[in-house]
Amino acid sequence: MKLNEISGTVIGCAIKVHRTLGPGLLESAYEGCLVYELSKEGLNCQTQMKLPVIYDGVKIDTGYRVDVIVAKSVILEIKTVKKIIPIHEAQILSYLKMSRLKLGLILNFNTMILKSGIKRIVNNFDQ
Repeated sequence: MKLNEISGTVIGCAIKVHRTLGPGLLESAYEGCLVYELSKEGLNCQTQMKLPVIYDGVKIDTGYRVDVIVAKSVILEIKTVKKIIPIHEAQILSYLKMSRLKLGLILNFNTMILKSGIKRIVNNFDQ
């Protein structure tokens, strides 16, 4: 699958989860249900993946964890916040750079309509 197809499937599954559960729950509830829905669609997901920092050529395990990586290509950052702010965007961009992945989605489930809580972030590095 291409990145746009994967992200489209992710968004469709996230909307289904949001319509079923509504806003106001913990991030872990949305994450678990979303991963379940994505697996039903045939997409492999890795949750709470450790993400080391490479500093000065040395791998340093600092305890960073990515919420979900879909199909080894798209990072999902699950949020339940009042609104997505610039630091959330910077966070996922840093994760994309450290993992050398190209696409990330911030999914804020603490909204009345999930569409208003989705932010797409693209890492424009040269591979």
